[in-house]
Amino acid sequence: QVQLGESGGGLVQAGGSLRLSCAASGRTFSTYAMGWFRQAPGKEREFVAAISGSATIRSYADSVKGRFTISRDNAKNTVYLQMSSLKLEDTAVYYCAAASTAWSREMAAYNYWGQGTQVTVSS
Repeated sequence: QVQLGESGGGLVQAGGSLRLSCAASGRTFSTYAMGWFRQAPGKEREFVAAISGSATIRSYADSVKGRFTISRDNAKNTVYLQMSSLKLEDTAVYYCAAASTAWSREMAAYNYWGQGTQVTVSS
């Protein structure tokens, strides 16, 4: 069982930056691929970024490529999402998720989910 807790969301102006963190419980964090997803009001939850357990593979949605960076610190059981050059359309609730199998861009691959953290980008 893995419990996830996101933090770092908030209100930021367009063009600004935020770093989201997701702390995980358990002693096998490095065996899990981790992902970030987001859900904007009235829209379906969508893939943002994913990272393999060893951090050798990282994948990004086209909409955030070059602006967002996913990373992890297995010693701290934490995964991060550094978000830069934020746009109005980045406004959403951001969720981290853990997959016991290989990393994926698909929500169905993830076994565990956090409660989400709100990111609001203002003009």
